[in-house]
Amino acid sequence: MKTHAFDAQVTAALFDATGAMFALGDGSVRFEGGEFSAAHDGAILCAAVHPSGDGVVTGGDDGRVVWHRRTEAGVLATARGQWIDAIDASPESGLIAFSAGKTLSVVDAKDAGFRRDFVHERTVSGVAFEPKGRRIATSTYGGAALWFARIADQKPTLLKWAGSHTGVTWSPDGAFVVTAMQDNQLHGWRVKDQKNLRMGGYPSKVRAMSFLANGQLLATSGAQGAVLWPFIGSNGPMGREATEIGFDEGSLVALVASRPKHPVVAAGLNDGRVWLAHPAGQGLNFLKAEKGAPITALAMSADASRVAWADEDGQAGVAEV
Repeated sequence: MKTHAFDAQVTAALFDATGAMFALGDGSVRFEGGEFSAAHDGAILCAAVHPSGDGVVTGGDDGRVVWHRRTEAGVLATARGQWIDAIDASPESGLIAFSAGKTLSVVDAKDAGFRRDFVHERTVSGVAFEPKGRRIATSTYGGAALWFARIADQKPTLLKWAGSHTGVTWSPDGAFVVTAMQDNQLHGWRVKDQKNLRMGGYPSKVRAMSFLANGQLLATSGAQGAVLWPFIGSNGPMGREATEIGFDEGSLVALVASRPKHPVVAAGLNDGRVWLAHPAGQGLNFLKAEKGAPITALAMSADASRVAWADEDGQAGVAEV
């Protein structure tokens, strides 16, 4: 296991094609190999792996979207006077989407002249590409909006549900959209008919959602264990109950990480521990067994062979699974 100590809180941990990366609250990106990139005048608020698989794109409170690689960094887009609140990138379409205030913006990693801006009625809190990279879901107050990424003039498909929605994801088959909500629950929709999926019962706010097991399970944080929702068949979790693994009455799962094609999930706890588990297996494999500051960043590599994490004190690690 490799360990790192940073002098700022880690906003995000990620893996590109080469290794682990950490985005920090001081505006810098630190690479596993020791490389360093400082391109933001302020904090990094969100991050995603670049569509090419080389480096990371970050959004900051300086209103800039920056592509960091191990040898250089460059500004891809700006949102003057506004924070970049959420960001996602699609290897399939080569597009990068980010939100600033009420606006969703889309840029092309290979075409500096391409940009689309889509304005919402309320602030956008989350951004997610569908698996094919052609549509984008945003979370906002009152539900989610679905946009076609490249079409300039359009009206979005609105998926409505009362309340404040704070994050969004697509199922790997593109059939479902799921949001996290401010009031300790999830909400989902089957895209083809906008059928509602009520997914509640959490003791705290859900900060992370991640699909695994070929899209048949959705893992989430927000409880004493990792909550797993079944997404098998055309009805998803409708009429089915969630299960929970790694239950520990003395702690909460702060973050989860997994990969859609692999059957394992990692969890970072609010007491500083990190574990890995197979939902059908027995017991937990603790990657970090000692307690400490709450885990604030967690990621799994594309082949599910490595896990990276960091806590709110700037302590970080990368472990082989």
